[in-house]
Amino acid sequence: MSDPILIWGAGAIGGTMGAYLVRAGHPVLFVDLVAEHVAEIAAGRLRISGPIDEFTVGAPAVTPDRLTGHFRRIFLAVKAHHTEGAARMLLPHLAPDGYVVSMQNGLNEITIAGIVGKQRTIGAFVNYGADWHGPGEIMFGNRGAVVVGELDGSTTPRLTALHATLKDFEPNAVLSDNIWGYLWGKCAYGSLLKASALTNETIANFIRSPALRQLNVRLVQEVLAVAAAEGVAVLGFNGFDPESFRRNDAAGIGASIEQMTGFNRRTAKPRSGIWRDLAVRKRQTDVAAQLGPVVATAEHHGIAVPTIRKLIALIGAIERGEREMGLPLAEELAEVARAAAA
Repeated sequence: MSDPILIWGAGAIGGTMGAYLVRAGHPVLFVDLVAEHVAEIAAGRLRISGPIDEFTVGAPAVTPDRLTGHFRRIFLAVKAHHTEGAARMLLPHLAPDGYVVSMQNGLNEITIAGIVGKQRTIGAFVNYGADWHGPGEIMFGNRGAVVVGELDGSTTPRLTALHATLKDFEPNAVLSDNIWGYLWGKCAYGSLLKASALTNETIANFIRSPALRQLNVRLVQEVLAVAAAEGVAVLGFNGFDPESFRRNDAAGIGASIEQMTGFNRRTAKPRSGIWRDLAVRKRQTDVAAQLGPVVATAEHHGIAVPTIRKLIALIGAIERGEREMGLPLAEELAEVARAAAA
């Protein structure tokens, strides 16, 4: 396929993946809102740094208002709360036989499919770590799972071709017939990363903290309960073992926490993107957008998720400047978890 891959959102996730695809010889066109970043990419100065790799590439890049043409392959890599706006902006540029694949965190495929059509949406799950440090500068902190799948679980020629392309970025990329299992798994695991952003602790220290064990288990179990009501068989990755959490198997949970801790210690990105948004970039996070669908689905099934609700509220309070990041917020969330467990 000679037509370019359109990567909408050239930040940490889209920029890293796109840089590798450019280096592997794939035609790529980047779209991003930050004009200075676009200029650096177009000038051949998209630099990937960190412990995984060091290289610089360039590729065509434009801001959304300068984009023309139609594309068969669009990788959407914006924050979850920008999904609807970006999907509506890219829709006129999506070829009739094309697709949008969600390289994001959350259940964004639901929103995308509602705008571009279910048949033109492919699901994806990514768990590698990267940070956007400034125009043309992305730090690639650690490798992680990359999975793609059709929303209905089928294996199609376009999915097979997409999977082959992604192997030029992540050699261990997976083609799955249960992409929803991975997406709900990331929601459960991701709740731990979001909770860690209430504090200045690293992800590894937060997950491994004995004082926060009940909180962490409760967060995961609330998400898993909603996924079960949806009939989703949740899948694990990178040390996360959802089955142990689902069964409340203390030994299995302990082993999973040790593995997740190890995974998060082997990275140059010790804190989450949510933490970086709050502490460094001082901007709104996509926590509400990522966990909102979980809460809405819980309401539909009559399932209580008080810890997830409180987590969303606390992150929102930090965003509005009403609360300060710190361990007391995690302890406040832990009180809700204890009450819910009781």
